Amino acid sequence: MSVAHLLSLSLLNFVAPALFLALALALAARWMLPRDAGAPGLWVQVGLNAVAGVAVLAIGLWVFGRDGRMASYVALVGVGASAQWALSRSWK
Repeated sequence: MSVAHLLSLSLLNFVAPALFLALALALAARWMLPRDAGAPGLWVQVGLNAVAGVAVLAIGLWVFGRDGRMASYVALVGVGASAQWALSRSWK
């Protein structure tokens, strides 16, 4: 295996939890919450949740010095749920 291939696999494994959670949150919100006419579409919600999730994981990597700490994953779920709440306009 080449170095580029190994780096791309490592990067994919790093962002996979954020991508999975972003998709799961957006789909669950469509199923559980009433739809607001001003809310963004499904893929916009997935994209914004994924960006927020990857940012949280990157901050966790920077703070703890390694990937996979439970505190990073707890923060990922908290930030993802908060972002989805805001994107779904659930405060109305």
